[in-house]
Amino acid sequence: MTKLTNNQKKFLRSKGHSLKPVVMLGQHGLTKGVLAELESSLETHELLKIKVRGDDREDKQRVIDEILKTTRAHLVQVIGNVMVIYRAFDKEPQLILPRK
Repeated sequence: MTKLTNNQKKFLRSKGHSLKPVVMLGQHGLTKGVLAELESSLETHELLKIKVRGDDREDKQRVIDEILKTTRAHLVQVIGNVMVIYRAFDKEPQLILPRK
């Protein structure tokens, strides 16, 4: 998986700004059901906004890392308890990223 450039992240942040969180992690954390929902959502949306609850910064970072590893997505940004991830469609990507 190639790394996103700063310019590409900026482009994706601008697209993700108006999105509503599609998946919200609650008190039960990152369950198999949540991961299945994330995978399903990434099949229909290349860019997702996810609300991650957690007071402990380390726990939240572990959850973010696990989401990225499991979904094979790129982290676009994290602001507070909201993260934006990006994974291009295998066939016919909808979002055309700026050149590197």
